[in-house]
Amino acid sequence: MKTDKVLQNSKPKNISETFAEAAIKKASMSAPQFFVFAILGGMFIAFGALFSVIVVGGLPTIATQNPGLVRLLAGITFPVGLALVLFAGGSLFTSDCATLPFAFWQKKININQVSRIALIGYLANFIGAVLVAWFFAFQSETVTREPWVSYIKNMAEQKTHYTFLVIVSRGIGANIMVCMAVWMTSLVKEVSAKVILLWLPVTVFVTLGWEHSIANMFYIPLGMMLGADVSLNQFFIQNLLPATIGNILGGCVFVALPYYYLFGTNNSNHKIKFDEQNSKQPVSEKEKIHYKILQSINQYQHGSNN
Repeated sequence: MKTDKVLQNSKPKNISETFAEAAIKKASMSAPQFFVFAILGGMFIAFGALFSVIVVGGLPTIATQNPGLVRLLAGITFPVGLALVLFAGGSLFTSDCATLPFAFWQKKININQVSRIALIGYLANFIGAVLVAWFFAFQSETVTREPWVSYIKNMAEQKTHYTFLVIVSRGIGANIMVCMAVWMTSLVKEVSAKVILLWLPVTVFVTLGWEHSIANMFYIPLGMMLGADVSLNQFFIQNLLPATIGNILGGCVFVALPYYYLFGTNNSNHKIKFDEQNSKQPVSEKEKIHYKILQSINQYQHGSNN
């Protein structure tokens, strides 16, 4: 298989443009259309979370003996939700935390559009996730028996008993992985390659137990429906608020900002000023390393001719 048949946007600058285009498309949708689009996003993430709960929650003995293995299984099963969002179509607030800044900083959308997409998307994601928790998980009695009841209740209670800073830090880590998954899938055009690239980072954050605000809109309300000792104040203030703050920081500051600086600004659109023919040949090891670094960056930023 030739590389050019796999790669879609081999240049990082092209990926940054894809990020911006995603936000522009959402900004062009009417409010009702985008609301439905984002409800689907929340539902899809919740379906992935429900799948993960069924698989992992049904293994209490293994969880006691080998908790790391069970967490890995949770990480492997959860990305089904993000795959549904990317391939079937849906809007996810957490990935918008990276795409919206790209378009805004490039002056392709304004602050009113950013606010509208973020607020409507967040609310609609919440509705979609809670709908799946109430109707498809609780009312369908999919998780109303042991060992799933105990597993979900324990998860909800644990998520609401960490400190504010712990949740924020875990939220940052989670959304770095989610946004990098979206970033990397923009690099390739084959579905199989996209699936692999989105699965890996999402598996990492779930296995590590980090906090994804939209997934928590499913986990914690479902735990409350099943009798978890969690109040609305604990849900919103002790988990959802810091998880959301962390997700915003993870997507905007740790993904969008550095990649915008590297590949999204006007200055980054030009080749690095490096002339192989006119530059003096390196004579020391330090100069050789510097010479090779400049060559590598130049090739990476603008792609090869093959």
